[in-house]
Parts: sequence; structure tokens; C-alpha cells
Amino acid sequence: MRRREMLRLAASAGVACATSSAALMLPSTIPIVDSHIHLFDTRRPGGVPWPEKSDSVIYKPALPDRYAKIAEPLGVVGAIAVEASPLAGDNDWLLRVAAGNPIMVGAVGDLIPGSPQYLRELDRLRANPLFLGIRYGNLWNRDLGVDMKKPGFLAGLNRLAELGLEMDTANPDPALIRTIAEVSNRIPNLRIVIDHLPSSPIPTAAPARREYWSQLRHLSRNPGVFIKLSEIPVRVHGVVPKDPAFYKERLDAIWDVFGEDHILYGSDWPNSDHLATYAETLSIVRGYVAAKSYKVREKFFWQNSIAAYKWQRRQPDQPAL
Repeated sequence: MRRREMLRLAASAGVACATSSAALMLPSTIPIVDSHIHLFDTRRPGGVPWPEKSDSVIYKPALPDRYAKIAEPLGVVGAIAVEASPLAGDNDWLLRVAAGNPIMVGAVGDLIPGSPQYLRELDRLRANPLFLGIRYGNLWNRDLGVDMKKPGFLAGLNRLAELGLEMDTANPDPALIRTIAEVSNRIPNLRIVIDHLPSSPIPTAAPARREYWSQLRHLSRNPGVFIKLSEIPVRVHGVVPKDPAFYKERLDAIWDVFGEDHILYGSDWPNSDHLATYAETLSIVRGYVAAKSYKVREKFFWQNSIAAYKWQRRQPDQPAL
């Protein structure tokens, strides 16, 4: 770790708890829609593909009622579930579970464009208003750069765009960012939501670093590309800083590229529990955006998620444009 980051960590350690507590005590005047949570039930016959049984932190049922008990007291009024399974039948399971609790405003499923069943399943699933799109990227041993060259794959993504649905990407790295830019060039009307960008590894070599930021700037010029500020907390030498100031430099770099109209909040719950509680994660985010105007914070916490996902409100406390 660079020396200045070590000094910043040392300084943040003494004030982290106070900063977190102060942010949580602030009244929630802006409704929050969490654009990235995962739902699964480890009690299901046959288990679940993720998380693994050895994961003592999150291997337990993660369902809307549990999430609501944690998030609603903090001002969260809606959430979007992002698939945590490649099993074909789990698209229906996820939609059924989401339908059972109105805090869930939508779900992002799992389909493989170009596969024999893709178009049929896409047409069937999109009849459900909670179905918002699909996720594709660095998960389930897939490679978007390789797969986009396969017959029917880009045509499948084009159909997704025609239907007004979006594509989430998973776990970005420089190679995936480069591929997302190529997909965006090929299908400019496809809405793309890039998750977990704060945790993306940034190349250290100057040429690769310049290319990385150049690709992100290129993507930012497409009005249909959005970024989630998710997977923000990090562990440094055994400590997870809770002071928003620790994360400001990296988050500012992303914000400066994409701007206030294309960035949205996502918690990554319950995966985020590996590093921080939900309250602590939200506190970091609230602390980071606290200096921004009320209007900008509204965009970040709920308005931009409507632009990205086109979700529909299900209960009166959920906002609408």
C-alpha cells in the first residue's frame, strides 16, 4: 500500500465509528432504492449454487423479509435483486420471491444470449413486470469477450435492447470494461449497468491505466450506461475503514467520469456483510454524497435507478418520476 494511503487509514481509524454513527443518525429525507442485493434460500432442497456452505458469514437464507428488517429503518424503500444463480429455474424462483414482498421493485435474471432457449425464455420472462433484464460478465466461468463472438449472442443482446430491458455486468476488470465498451459500440441503445466499479482493479502500468480510464470515458458518453457505487468497503491490513474520506479519492474519480445522472446506489447485500454491516456500508455511502446537493442525492439514491432499470413502484412510499 502507498504511504499516503497508510497515513489516511491511520487517521481514519480513530474517527471511523464516530463518523459512521453520526451519518446513521441523520434523518432520512430522501427515499433510497438499493439497486443491488442478492436473494437465495440455503434451505432449498439441493442447496444453492452460491454462496458455498463453507461461507460462515452469508450462508443462511437471504430473503426480502430479512432484508427489509435491516434496510427499512435506514430509509430504504425499494430494492432490486440481482441473480445469484445460473440455474434456469431460478429466474422463476427469484421473480416469485420478489413478488411476495413489495419492497422488491424488480429482479435481474440469468440468461445466455444465443443459447437455443434464450429468445423463448426472454419473451416469457419479460411478461412479468418485475423482470428488468439479465446479468452477464465475470461470473459462472463466462467470458463476455469470448461469448460475444459466438453466433446469436449479439443478436440476443440486441433483442434485449429492443424489449427495453437492460444488461447488468458482473465483477469488472480492465478486460471486461474493454468488452463492455465494444458491446456498447455495437448496440448503442442497450442500457448497461456496470456493477461494483469501485472494486475493479485499476492497472498500475501507465499505458494500461490510461486505456482503462479512456474506455470508461468512452462508455460515459453513452447515455444508456450507468454505474453502481457498490462493493465500496475494503479490508486493509486487517482493518475495514468506515470513514468515507478513506474512499473519496477513488469514488471521486468514478464520479468525475460518469457524472450525477449515471451513478446509482447498490449495497451488494448480503455479500457486503463480509466486510461491513448494511448500516456501515450505507453510512459510508451517505457520508460520501453528503456534500452534494439535495437534488444530486435524489438522483443517486433513487432517480437514476429508474432511468437505468425502468422499475415500477409497488407501494406508496416508493418514489416516482
